Amino acid sequence: MDWQEPAIVLETAPYGEGDYLVTVLTPGGAWRGLAKGGASRGKNAIWQKGNLLSARWVARTPEQLGAFTGELVHPAAALAMQEREALAILEAACALAAGALPEREPHPDIFAGLTRMLAGIHIPGHPLPSLIRWEVDLLRELGFGLDFSTQAGANDRLAFVSPRTGRAVTLSQAGEWVDRLFPLPEFLLDDSSPTLADCLAGLKITGHFFTRDVFGARHRPLPTARARLYDLISDRLD
Repeated sequence: MDWQEPAIVLETAPYGEGDYLVTVLTPGGAWRGLAKGGASRGKNAIWQKGNLLSARWVARTPEQLGAFTGELVHPAAALAMQEREALAILEAACALAAGALPEREPHPDIFAGLTRMLAGIHIPGHPLPSLIRWEVDLLRELGFGLDFSTQAGANDRLAFVSPRTGRAVTLSQAGEWVDRLFPLPEFLLDDSSPTLADCLAGLKITGHFFTRDVFGARHRPLPTARARLYDLISDRLD
């Protein structure tokens, strides 16, 4: 069995002498395999988290681990290295995808969204809002969707998210529960440009549902890289 598709490197781990055990995301899902010689000087740069590759996976049977070969298409890892926040965003996204997506289950829209975010990882102001919108899509893809479809009246607006249901709540509906709700930043409802405070609010919302519904359901913590990103953005606002 073999396939060749565009792929994003999600995680790598040393395996034996000079090889990598690699997880990638393709339109056809998350796949694991052995990148022989991946840790060598000539190939190490290819198998960095966040890189977009043209990857090939080969195995005698579908049940086997399989072997990867790959050609670098977009060096997102090298571009992110130039800026601390960009690197933290890249690592958080890869950790979420690797930990949340079932292996070998197609999620083409999630792959496409992550590809778009990583394509602009070096563009100031692009990757953080893009990441948060992608996180909302990932939650919905996994069945833990945030519901922003509530209709607001002419003198009302969507302003909060319920931490229990994930549904948007209007100003008039919030009432005495306002202190228990998450503020809903407008950029999650439209294409507006968010402030850093808006992004932190968005990270708080998605982080809550990833922690409770995705990773908590598997008795696992939120990935360290994702928690580290939240702390980094929070520190910038202090």
